[in-house]
Amino acid sequence: MTLADFCAYCLSLPKVEETTPFGPEVLVYKVGGKMFALATPDEFPHTVNLKCDPERAIELRDRYEEVQPGYHMNKRHWNTVTLGGRVGTKLLQELIDHSYDLVVKSLPKSKR
Repeated sequence: MTLADFCAYCLSLPKVEETTPFGPEVLVYKVGGKMFALATPDEFPHTVNLKCDPERAIELRDRYEEVQPGYHMNKRHWNTVTLGGRVGTKLLQELIDHSYDLVVKSLPKSKR
């Protein structure tokens, strides 16, 4: 998956907004005002941060060298994924959906 595909997929999810609260070098994807994904368009190789269930996060890190503890994030709940490796499009879409769902579930009912 390319970075452009990652960004387009994030934006295709319901009620998602792309913001740059940390400056133009970090794209932040939010739902209900809460982050579920970050991307670094100016870095190569491109990396993205996604929220993840802690047990699943450990499994993914053990299985894929492209999945590391979240850079500048809570390492228990976030992974950094390097694009272009063995983490294919289907799995990356599943991880985006998982991150999105975790955040949506944590929102008050009025924001869901």
